[in-house]
Amino acid sequence: MMLPSVFGENLFDELMNSAFDPGYFGNAARHDMMKTDVKESDDGYQLAVDLPGFTKDDVTVKLENGNLIISAETKKSDDKKNDKGEYVRRERYTGSCMRSFYVGDAVKKDDIKAKMDGGVLTISLPKKDQKAVDQEKQILIEG
Repeated sequence: MMLPSVFGENLFDELMNSAFDPGYFGNAARHDMMKTDVKESDDGYQLAVDLPGFTKDDVTVKLENGNLIISAETKKSDDKKNDKGEYVRRERYTGSCMRSFYVGDAVKKDDIKAKMDGGVLTISLPKKDQKAVDQEKQILIEG
């Protein structure tokens, strides 16, 4: 009879599969970070960005060349052991992540409002009229 483990029923499956996971060596993008909902209203947009474990001081919101850039970074503790014991497994994310959204050149820094509450970053920005874009035109191929 097997008893339940504090590690769950599939500890060894996870250990074996993790070696074949593209993110195992830290090279893959974190697809599960910064999940974002974008809501459109008549006068603007509201973004809700999930940033669990990050504080307001860990997050930066910038506007550069018409792009809204959201970045977050949290430091990893190098402690292997503390006064309450030794870590057996660490799953909480430490590191940095970034996302950007094109908002156009008409949006200015003062138009954007941001608030961090309960691990969710909420950003509000107005709709601004953009210059009309030329209709698609076929490009002549020489040769």
